[in-house]
Amino acid sequence: MPLILHIETATPVCSVALSRDGRVLGLKETSEKNSHSSVLTVFIRDIINSAGVSFSDLDAVAVSEGPGSYTGLRIGVATVKGLCYAIEKPLIGIPTLQAMAVGMTEVGGRRSEVRNRTSDLRHQTSDIGLLICPMIDARRMEVFSALYEERGKEVRETRAEIIDENSFSAYLEKNRILFAGDGAMKCKSILEHHPHAVFAEDFQPSAKFMIALSEEKYSQKKFEDLAYFEPYYLKDFVAGKPRVKGLK
Repeated sequence: MPLILHIETATPVCSVALSRDGRVLGLKETSEKNSHSSVLTVFIRDIINSAGVSFSDLDAVAVSEGPGSYTGLRIGVATVKGLCYAIEKPLIGIPTLQAMAVGMTEVGGRRSEVRNRTSDLRHQTSDIGLLICPMIDARRMEVFSALYEERGKEVRETRAEIIDENSFSAYLEKNRILFAGDGAMKCKSILEHHPHAVFAEDFQPSAKFMIALSEEKYSQKKFEDLAYFEPYYLKDFVAGKPRVKGLK
């Protein structure tokens, strides 16, 4: 199986993982604010060295392609494109929300709060399903979100949207929805009134959740064009007010 380096910078978590045959060989990550640019290359170097491999041993490099933080995406994609160009290895793009959904299925479903709520609902009805809704804070009043089945099939496409009390109402009628991510915490007070809404409050994105998706794309040779690959921003970047003295 391939030796793949995985990089997640689209969210508040900066995470780097190395895997072979679906197994994590190394993982370094931090949720320290605004640290992506200063720690990413250090994490990459440390993981490669700790695993006792060289960059030339890699079969591919995978990057979380978005949507997510504009700055984080630029840092991650620029780093990976430069690395892939230098070592002449293929680049794999992984949708950020899809990787989060994989992690929520693996981890979130085992959390006690989710397990207890899920058990209660199964006693109430036998035909209720479970959907996974990863959410990323898109600033202002918006979030990036998508809906997936437990086995990873996309139910509703990725959107940038403003959440209100009627959001997901059609899906919540016949499904439990597991919400997670910093966008979900931002919207919890609006959605938690619905008995089918469940929140995994301590879930964090991680590069290790990219592994299965990266290996699948590698086996299918679904690689990105280094010259033209760009992050999936979903919406236009809006600059905030400059914080540097003298700039207006």
